[in-house]
Amino acid sequence: MSDIAQEPKSHREHRTHLDAKSRAILNADAKLANPLRGIPYETLMNDVEVFAQERGLSHLLPVLKKGALVAQDADAYKQHDMFTDEDRKFLEDEVNHRWRQTGTLYYTVVLSSLAAAVQGMDEAVINGAQLFYPSQFGMDTSTSRGSWLLGLINSAPYLCCAVLSCWLTHPLNQWLGRKRTIFITCMISFLTCIWSAVTDTWWHLFISRFFLGFGIGPKSATVPVYAAECAPAAIRGALVMMWQMWTAFGIGFGDLIDLVFYFIPDSGGIKGLNWRLMLASAGIPGLIVCLQVLWAPESPRWLIGKGRYEDAYQELCRLRFSPVQAARDLYYIHILLEAENEMKKGRNRVVEMFTIPRNRNAALASWIVMFGQQFCGVNVIAYYSSNIFSQSGFSNTSALAATVGFGALNWLFAIPAVFTIDTFGRRNLLLFTFPCMAACLLITGFSFWDTFREGRIAGVAIGIYLFAIFYSPGEGPVPFTYSAEAFPLYIRDIGMSFATATTWFWNFVLSITWPSLVLAFKPQGAFGWYAAWCMILWFLILLFVRETKGKTLEELDQVFSVPVRVHAAYGLRQIPYGIQKFILFQNPTPEELYQPESEGEESSNVGDDATKKEVRQNVGAVP
Repeated sequence: MSDIAQEPKSHREHRTHLDAKSRAILNADAKLANPLRGIPYETLMNDVEVFAQERGLSHLLPVLKKGALVAQDADAYKQHDMFTDEDRKFLEDEVNHRWRQTGTLYYTVVLSSLAAAVQGMDEAVINGAQLFYPSQFGMDTSTSRGSWLLGLINSAPYLCCAVLSCWLTHPLNQWLGRKRTIFITCMISFLTCIWSAVTDTWWHLFISRFFLGFGIGPKSATVPVYAAECAPAAIRGALVMMWQMWTAFGIGFGDLIDLVFYFIPDSGGIKGLNWRLMLASAGIPGLIVCLQVLWAPESPRWLIGKGRYEDAYQELCRLRFSPVQAARDLYYIHILLEAENEMKKGRNRVVEMFTIPRNRNAALASWIVMFGQQFCGVNVIAYYSSNIFSQSGFSNTSALAATVGFGALNWLFAIPAVFTIDTFGRRNLLLFTFPCMAACLLITGFSFWDTFREGRIAGVAIGIYLFAIFYSPGEGPVPFTYSAEAFPLYIRDIGMSFATATTWFWNFVLSITWPSLVLAFKPQGAFGWYAAWCMILWFLILLFVRETKGKTLEELDQVFSVPVRVHAAYGLRQIPYGIQKFILFQNPTPEELYQPESEGEESSNVGDDATKKEVRQNVGAVP
């Protein structure tokens, strides 16, 4: 493969010369990365005094000054005498013992994890219930009408998420705050789960599950943000990653609940008590979260955004060990919010997400990984595995037990993702796991051709279990992590709404079409369909998804400013490189596409007055 030095000159130029709008975003992100960078000491101290006076925090002025210094430079406590030995100890422990945190923070972690488990259980319990309710409601799933009704009922929450509830996330958070939004969504989950358990017609069950979507959509976007805003920077990424891990746990636990309630007989004149208990049980963890959230702290960032600085400081004191840490985070969040608000003035951020190449490239990559999370076929198994195992020859009881195995593997192999995602990189994990998932789906589908029951059962189980092993550390955690870091800060909230709506919409499409797909093409064709999509997605990732591992905000702007055709050509050149390295076991020279600009290049690129003026106008920055 060609070395980087032999790459065409035009390709190298794209890495070292950005258009004015892309450079504007780079400069903006550099400012947002640390707005305090480069401010002289006296100016910073005067700014803190003005801030304390304006916000009614004059009684905190000494600690705010210390906080501002370490917000500007994490090592400032080593250079100034105003810091006590106790201050230095807590600041050093942040680095040397990053998991040594307050009880309140870990209480918040437990709350967030339980909320994620609620999400997983809401998605999973229908898996067992669908073995029973179709016959009770007169739905013949062997017909076209019956299969579409089954898909419609199972997919109802995700239809709501895609068209309504995800878009309510921003107004709910703005009006109510993070805590109240979590409380309301978990209460909706609890009530709608109970509601679905007392339905007596298919359309009644559909309506109750549609309203369940109002509990799923906003919660899926709010809880990770809440965890990130409460956590210190050192462990923020790991806590956000736990959303996917504990959602997987909830799916596995929901599968176990289905198996436990399978044996409950009808009693008291209640027909279908077992599947009703399955659906109702998913609401219990939601009720627990509703009670737990009453004692949880509110997001300090949300409080500051509402001008409640004293309340924000008190909450930060609950979340951090020392007042200096609380004051540092308070002042830094304030400065960052001011910089973000300045950035947003006079800009149509929705339009800019698609008109500015750097933003459009991030949106394309996020769309691919979010679409891929659904069309890799995972939720076919998560929502219909009991039916799949049953069709392969398992008894209903064995099918539910086998489903528990899938849920357990999905959770267990999500745990290593906390480490592998930053070790191997997002793009590399996807490129490795997608062909493996395609092979697993083919094994599952083709096993249905086996005329021997034992061989068919073994093939289906092996294919599904291996699929879970490859999905959980790759396409499981990557999409939300990738989308959260791909967009520049000033449009990140809009970008995440776009990404979340994408995954829920295609989740709806997948879950509503699967029963009819199996009816029309048999399991062999249905699994083959999603295996083909895994390979299509492999090529889309190779060509259009950029690596974001270990990149700063400024470096991410460089990565996503590489033109699409240049990155696609780079992706194609990686195919012979991969063959040489992983098949022929040679040692080819890797190609480095993303090369940061030097300071000299930056100066030369924006050195003329006209370009500098355009950059300032695009950023809305003061010269």
